[in-house]
Amino acid sequence: MKELLLQNLELWPSLILFGVIAVSLFILSRGADLLVDEAVSLSVHWGVPKMVIGATIVSLGTTLPEASVSVMAAINGNPDMALGNAIGSIIADTSLIIGLAAIMGHLVVDRKMILRQGKIQLGAGILLAFVCLPFLSAGDSGRIYQWMGFVFLGLLVAYIYISMKWAKSASESPQGFEEEDTSLWMQIIKMLLGVVLVIGSSQVLIPAVEIIAIRLGIPQSVIAATLVAFGTSLPELVTAISAVKKGHGELAVGNIIGADILNVLFVVGSAAAVTKGGLVVPTTFYHIQIPTMLISLGLFRYFSRGRKAFIAKREGIVLLGIYATYLILNYV
Repeated sequence: MKELLLQNLELWPSLILFGVIAVSLFILSRGADLLVDEAVSLSVHWGVPKMVIGATIVSLGTTLPEASVSVMAAINGNPDMALGNAIGSIIADTSLIIGLAAIMGHLVVDRKMILRQGKIQLGAGILLAFVCLPFLSAGDSGRIYQWMGFVFLGLLVAYIYISMKWAKSASESPQGFEEEDTSLWMQIIKMLLGVVLVIGSSQVLIPAVEIIAIRLGIPQSVIAATLVAFGTSLPELVTAISAVKKGHGELAVGNIIGADILNVLFVVGSAAAVTKGGLVVPTTFYHIQIPTMLISLGLFRYFSRGRKAFIAKREGIVLLGIYATYLILNYV
């Protein structure tokens, strides 16, 4: 599907492609607004903290682009794209998106959820780095075997189960919001519509941006390592910015935490599970991608557990600096 869309878009002039990008961004933002509004309504309806909703339901929806891109890349014999997309998305989520959200608004953190979900987030990143190590496989480079993919998917089921269990035990409900006079099913349908708009528009936006980048002379390897990962993280980016602007910073934080966990368990797990040979880890990943991922996760964990109940603007600047350095190193 993506290949067919890419072939069609390649025939269009650059001026029209810029128009496609603009329209896609508009639809993406509207879908994110709808997704955030209905996610908050659901959290009020169920009496569940917004951070829990962000870390489970919203994250599952916004992580679908990463999963679809990585699975198709793995099936087509491109493990660099599959694994690079997942790791690059974690870096973009944790450094770029949290950094921008912290600078643009008040990024509140729920200490109880950071203590629970944050441990799983950091643990998932460490687990991914560990299974990528060369000594676990026969060759010079690492390999994430197919059976490891199924283990990751099993851990995904366990994560969703325990998150729902924590949600049921959460007694606090979001403050400052009144529940809308809308049926539960209508809220769910509207939220699903928001997910469809976010994912659908990103599926058009990504190939359009790729074509423009190629026409501007940006190397394909750089596009795979950075642009595709950034493109598949656009739903999280727009959802986070929309959430912060609406005063739901904890929803943005929960979405990123959940997205990082799902990028490991769902995206990498699915991509490895559909390939008999597993995912080969390029040696270059040990120099830039994996270290940057661990640094980003470690800094986010440190900032979110500070004395303050929010991530400050200066901390957001530090995270943005990590992402800028990551981009420069990829180009070098």
